[in-house]
Amino acid sequence: MLDDIISTDQFNIVPHLVALAIAYALAIPIGWNRERKERSAGLRTFPLVAVASCGFIQAAESVIGQNPEATARVVEGLITGMGFIGGGAVLRLKDSVRGTATAASLWSTGAIGTAVGLGAIDVAAIVSLVTVVTLVALNPFKAHHGGEWDADEPKD
Repeated sequence: MLDDIISTDQFNIVPHLVALAIAYALAIPIGWNRERKERSAGLRTFPLVAVASCGFIQAAESVIGQNPEATARVVEGLITGMGFIGGGAVLRLKDSVRGTATAASLWSTGAIGTAVGLGAIDVAAIVSLVTVVTLVALNPFKAHHGGEWDADEPKD
């Protein structure tokens, strides 16, 4: 089967490289934010999650074709896997839970890669933008209104 693919016109790596590069680029700002905050996942993890999610979708394309049920099963598997990875970022300490924003960001990054893999680059760009804006813009509000204090913010 691999010989048939390589010897025909089906072997076109450029669209896949473009999609993977877009998924990678859209995840960089999220990874950069988490890296700056010295979280458990950072600049290397987030682009890898986006690329892997995109890669799973693209790799499955040749097998599932235009079958919506099969595509849904692949996406369901990615959602479950992202929950598992995100669960590893959450830490329960005595009276608090830490890492939920990083876990949610990982899940969001999986959605970015999946959207790019499905050809919904507009959705991926919006999810990336909303995730970065949420992490950056809402952090001071949380720190000053009774939420968990960020390590960068002085506690009164």
